[in-house]
Amino acid sequence: MEIAHRMAALGLAALSATAASAPTATSTHPVVHAPAGPVRGTLADGQHIFKGIPYALPPIGERRWQQPASMPEWREVRDATRFGPACQQPSAPPGSIYAETYPAMSEDCLSLNIWAPAEAKNAPVFVWIHGGNLIRGSSQQEMFDGATLARRGIVVVSINYRLGVFGYFAHRELSAESPEGVSGNYGLLDQIAALHWVKRNIAAFGGDAANVTIAGESAGGLAILHLLAAPRAHGLYAKAIVQSASLMNIPALKQAQFGLPSGEALGDHFVQASGAKNIAELRALDSSSVTTLAQRTRFAATAVVDGRVLTRQLIETFDLGEQARVPLMTGFTSGEIRTMRSILNPPPPHGSQYEASKYEATIRTNYGELADAFLKHYPATDIEESILAAARDGFFGWTSQRLVRNQAALGLPAYLYYFDHGYPAADDARMHAFHAAEVPYMFGTIDRTTALWPKIPDTSVERDLSAAMVDYWASFARTGAPSARNQPDWPSHNKGAAYMIFAGKPQVAANLMPGQYELHEEVVCRRRAAGTIPWNWNVGVTSPALPPAQETCR
Repeated sequence: MEIAHRMAALGLAALSATAASAPTATSTHPVVHAPAGPVRGTLADGQHIFKGIPYALPPIGERRWQQPASMPEWREVRDATRFGPACQQPSAPPGSIYAETYPAMSEDCLSLNIWAPAEAKNAPVFVWIHGGNLIRGSSQQEMFDGATLARRGIVVVSINYRLGVFGYFAHRELSAESPEGVSGNYGLLDQIAALHWVKRNIAAFGGDAANVTIAGESAGGLAILHLLAAPRAHGLYAKAIVQSASLMNIPALKQAQFGLPSGEALGDHFVQASGAKNIAELRALDSSSVTTLAQRTRFAATAVVDGRVLTRQLIETFDLGEQARVPLMTGFTSGEIRTMRSILNPPPPHGSQYEASKYEATIRTNYGELADAFLKHYPATDIEESILAAARDGFFGWTSQRLVRNQAALGLPAYLYYFDHGYPAADDARMHAFHAAEVPYMFGTIDRTTALWPKIPDTSVERDLSAAMVDYWASFARTGAPSARNQPDWPSHNKGAAYMIFAGKPQVAANLMPGQYELHEEVVCRRRAAGTIPWNWNVGVTSPALPPAQETCR
């Protein structure tokens, strides 16, 4: 009933599908007649911009914690000149450089935005999925403005998806009421629903539904890994870009696995800690109360292996070659952990110098016969830097190199990058090439970062690097092969272990960090064989004892 009232308030009506037609326009407000329904956007600098278009019904009331439902087509022209609300989320930690404030937050947030060249026809499509630890973030962040990419002849789409406890809450009651017998993964299902919407509607905005690239950074990059692994997402995109993601293990829905409790057990813990008796009581609470409960109980947002949406651990999917067979671009930054110290336990404080003998003894206890290799790459001469570098390589570096190897093994183009660019404000704050530092460069938004982001100077070096990265990302979306004007060609990784380093300017190199990948691959392989140890966020001084060597890890 609540949804029916909501639909009536929006003036929506179910209609049969209508053929897409070219935009009609006033001087400043083009109208596109898409199969979903007509929308009115904005004309600015030769681009048609549409914001806040709903791609699924509001997941509110009884639809909270259910799969996204298709939005009935609408007859009246819908205003699409303002962003929709951000999905419900807690505020960012004080002092975070990633903190963003939004005019509105709501569970009614499943919307997308489009930037398209005014004369676009069969243009490549670039779909951006924002990061934020699956807990925070929104498609409306200024840093994700698609205008510069669109000026390269690309139709850019950015989406919202359910976050935190609203997007990644598994529970036995929810599994029991599901026709598929599963729960959780609602945020991932939202992303798949958005891609279905793009496939059906993007031609009306000048895009080519057969040439869609999905891209994301951090938790957005993890979302791309989920989409590469999810069989029901295959065929909805033609290329993928994974920025600073990790092939971490995730909970199985119904049983403990690899040192993690089941997704349903995590859900049980949340319900018990919240004081609610059942799902009905949680659904009766307003969204702010649920968010507060999730914060208080330290709810961890994570996808789950449910046998339906995600059929197995991500790494197993890639080992078996079951991932989507598409060209891939992936990479990470040299300073990933400098703004993410809280993920380390304990985090190394700035300027700390732990006793070298204690550090070495801990590594030898944790890594056994691999300790010498570990200490070669992460020595006691600068323990703080070694701790940060080991975490970076164990999560992001290992993942990026594994992904290009997996795709290349399928005979597919795979491109690796390493972002090592610094500038005065970031370097002075000891945040050289920090996590997400490449995002404003590849979007062409170096002048539109968050309030506490180290300010990027307005110099020719920064502008030229950004222009080159926009070119590389746009050309990959166009053809599956990254190139840039007046810049070096970017070889596929299978050509001599090539990669692109972005440090002041793009440069081609080979054999990124030799030995590190092999070390972390061996560690992960042994943990997988043991079956009781997770392979996420436990590297170096926080690592459990290394399991015995296995023939399968050779």
